Amino acid sequence: MTDTDIALLLADAADGVEIGIAPYQAVIRGGRRRRARRWALATAAALVVTGASGTLALASLRDGGGVEVTPAVSGQPTPSSPQERHVYGPQQTVIAAGTLGTETWTVAVDEWGAPRDELEAQTQFQAMRTSGEVPVDVTKASQLVGKSSFFVRRTFGDASPRVITQNTVDPKEKMTGTDLESVALSLDPQHTMPQRLVIGQVATTAQEVTCTWKDGTSTLAHRLPSGADVNSDDSGIRPVAGSVDNWFVCVGPEGTTFDSVKVTG
Repeated sequence: MTDTDIALLLADAADGVEIGIAPYQAVIRGGRRRRARRWALATAAALVVTGASGTLALASLRDGGGVEVTPAVSGQPTPSSPQERHVYGPQQTVIAAGTLGTETWTVAVDEWGAPRDELEAQTQFQAMRTSGEVPVDVTKASQLVGKSSFFVRRTFGDASPRVITQNTVDPKEKMTGTDLESVALSLDPQHTMPQRLVIGQVATTAQEVTCTWKDGTSTLAHRLPSGADVNSDDSGIRPVAGSVDNWFVCVGPEGTTFDSVKVTG
């Protein structure tokens, strides 16, 4: 069986149930089921590919509202060339940074633009392979036509960046209201510590996300303007270059672990 086959089995087995305490826990709340399933698949695949031990726990999936088409912005020309649309190389936005002991860590989102035809898709597919960012559920380049892709990478110390989760979506889809998709994991890349780092997507209208921890405390992530500084161990919601949704990060206090997350404002 391939890594993708195993990931599919893990995602199917975990759908709708929680299985113990996982070193790598995917939490999906209120998002559209199709998008959420791909998050689940990608996270399960990341667990398999990186060889992390332990069980995978997926929270139940809930259907969200319908698909919303992103309106065109008047007065701004639509980029025409693949380079202008970042088809052959992603835009990268750092969304979190911090320290654990003597080591520093960062989390960044790579956003690949949507190819318009199979030729662009083939070139993008090759570029993704070169960069090590091939979507886990994409087996041929034509599947990328009309779809944008993101990869969330975490860097810890001097180690190479590692993909936490990823997705390939129709850029006309857009989160609304309290839609939320997220993943909770340990700050330690070996998953030997509690899950104190929560990363996810929310609608651009979301002003506040509340992450609750097992000790009863909460961390609030508030909406930040584009270009705001990324400070050590800070929580916040911020825009990501190339993404139709905003991204948030919660960093929990020491000595506790993740319990729940929701849009609260």
